[in-house]
Amino acid sequence: MNNNLKNAVDGYVASNIALFHEARIEKLKSLKLESLLKRKNPYLYKAKDLNTPQAVVESLAAAFMSSAEETMFGDWLEGLAIHVARIIYDGRKSSAEGIDLELDKNGIHYFVSIKSGPNWSNSSSMKKLCENFVKATRIFKTSGNKTISECIEGCCYGQDFSPEKKDGHFKLCGKLFWEFISGEPDLYTEIILPLGMDATIMNLEYQREYDKMITRFSNDFGAKYSDSDGNLLWDKIVNLNSGYPDDFGFSF
Repeated sequence: MNNNLKNAVDGYVASNIALFHEARIEKLKSLKLESLLKRKNPYLYKAKDLNTPQAVVESLAAAFMSSAEETMFGDWLEGLAIHVARIIYDGRKSSAEGIDLELDKNGIHYFVSIKSGPNWSNSSSMKKLCENFVKATRIFKTSGNKTISECIEGCCYGQDFSPEKKDGHFKLCGKLFWEFISGEPDLYTEIILPLGMDATIMNLEYQREYDKMITRFSNDFGAKYSDSDGNLLWDKIVNLNSGYPDDFGFSF
């Protein structure tokens, strides 16, 4: 990797990686026990034989935070990708609906939608992405631009061995995506090193907040959803998650 790009990546990570860790901690602090219980399948936790407040809370929190972190870090990586494209190809954040990045490369104008990994979509979300690509290219052409345009579904990690899709856009994952926006074939491995900058210190702070949350929620859960003998009140838990008030007034 050339020194200019390395310095740009290292500088971006140094200036911004703390934002990801701060977002994780803020997400922890914003959590509410009842919100967690309402989001997750209570039948699953009974089937897994989780019979203590702490066991249920730890399983709930781990599942929720794993999903939240994937989203938060995907957003962070999107920022890094746009920064790299700006340095190398004068790329810019796009204002088009559903498009994250625009850049010109080898005489082609590219519309790029950046995703965390390759398995982000279902049929409806993929249909929407394709509609956004069509709309962006149509507006580009009707604005008097003569440059050829292409659409890229860029995934920050993963693999897809059929990059050219039937609707005409390209899906570039992992190595292919990072090489596309930088011109550097090894960028996908090079960026992993600076991401560990101060990770130990930052994760210690996160772990302290996480442990406090587990203790607080476990105590609250035990007080609200277990009897005097310590048995979990599953009917009460299921009712919170899936029940309706008596006066809801709807039935089949």
